[in-house]
Amino acid sequence: MSDRLFRAGCLCIAIGFTLTFCAVVVPALIQDRDIIGGFAGGFVNPYASGYSSDVFFCWAALAIWVLHDARAHQVKHGVWCLALGVVPGVAVGLSLYLYLRHRQLG
Repeated sequence: MSDRLFRAGCLCIAIGFTLTFCAVVVPALIQDRDIIGGFAGGFVNPYASGYSSDVFFCWAALAIWVLHDARAHQVKHGVWCLALGVVPGVAVGLSLYLYLRHRQLG
């Protein structure tokens, strides 16, 4: 895969998920105004709980990777990707971290 295609793919995933998240979550959040209830809604049944748990563990793996790269390879600003991994989501945090890491190490 070329560098250009890699960077474009990372950015497309981040932008695509952010737009999807905004289209799905923001209208419900505006209507209900219950952030905690919306977050807890991801655990309404065993299937949703499984997917939600996967997201938490993926974020934890990303955090370990970001912290390791900061120390081992001096990759900077990864903490911002961790924050974006919380809202709008891990898909955004991970893809932007890959983009950021590639620019700094590539």
